Amino acid sequence: MTLPDPVTFIGAPGSPYTRKMRALLRYRRIPYIQVQQMSPEAALLPLPKVPLLPTFYLPDEHGKIVPVTDSTPLIRRFEKEVEGRSALPPDPVIEFLDFLIEDYADEWLTKCMFHYRWYHKADAKKAGAVLPHWIRIDVTDEQIAPMQKAITERQVSRLGVVGSNEGTAPVIEESYRRFLRLFDAHLQTSRFLFGGRPSAADFALAGQLTCLAFFDPTPAAVTIEESFRVYAWVEAIEELSGLPVRREDWIEQDAISPTLRALLSEVGLVHAPFLKANAEALARGDQQLETEIDGRPWVQHPFPYQGKCLRWIREAREALSSADRSQVDAMLSGTGCEILFE
Repeated sequence: MTLPDPVTFIGAPGSPYTRKMRALLRYRRIPYIQVQQMSPEAALLPLPKVPLLPTFYLPDEHGKIVPVTDSTPLIRRFEKEVEGRSALPPDPVIEFLDFLIEDYADEWLTKCMFHYRWYHKADAKKAGAVLPHWIRIDVTDEQIAPMQKAITERQVSRLGVVGSNEGTAPVIEESYRRFLRLFDAHLQTSRFLFGGRPSAADFALAGQLTCLAFFDPTPAAVTIEESFRVYAWVEAIEELSGLPVRREDWIEQDAISPTLRALLSEVGLVHAPFLKANAEALARGDQQLETEIDGRPWVQHPFPYQGKCLRWIREAREALSSADRSQVDAMLSGTGCEILFE
């Protein structure tokens, strides 16, 4: 199926997945039209069954334009339908590692993003005031006030959905600081995660970091405190249409660096135990997930979508050849990610 030219999608400045996909489209030089969420223009477009950002409008198997969401499968679809400037490493082992880190960015770093935005009063005050203005600029303060109040109350009430509470706050915030230090160390030796060109995981990290490093005051201060390098990287990755790329820019299997392995160990420390405990809670039909992450209690409601994420990670590993699967297992040994496949 041929993509429309240009591709149209609904997005918002404060959506990390919108920023993830927009940066990818720019890098891949795929022409696009971005329509602002809840604008008069967006009202003319059909909504998906589950309204998520970004929402793309793409042909289905019959050629009918329909709303499509979920950034990870969208990236893979674009890979099939648009040649050149791929964001997926050609080596199956490296591609699997890319998929794993992309999931960490999309599903764990987003916990950090949502937590910082709505847990801290200064951040919630800014977000609650600004987000409605992305929808409506041309209104008075009195007219926008009810929307500001409603958005703030709704988002703060959803903190438990991502596991943010008084008990888990230190786990989330310490994990963000560790990530910044680990990623800073990696970027000192590699322009991107897997060499001299960006992958899907790079764009996933950058999407979350556009919020954490740029918009929300508390994590923005943390980012500057921990790494000017990461801050600069995020600004640079948003526009890579001018980056020349070659196949040899990707690293080989034997070039997995200690700094990349350290990042995988962070995935194994926080994201892997959450995914495993979440899947087990869903399988039992539990209404509450209780586990331990980084040596501390973690309590939240089970999240069905992240149960699917673990299944997709396992399926991706099983789809590898036996030799590549053995190589992946060897690379992940000792990182903590092994528990995903027990």
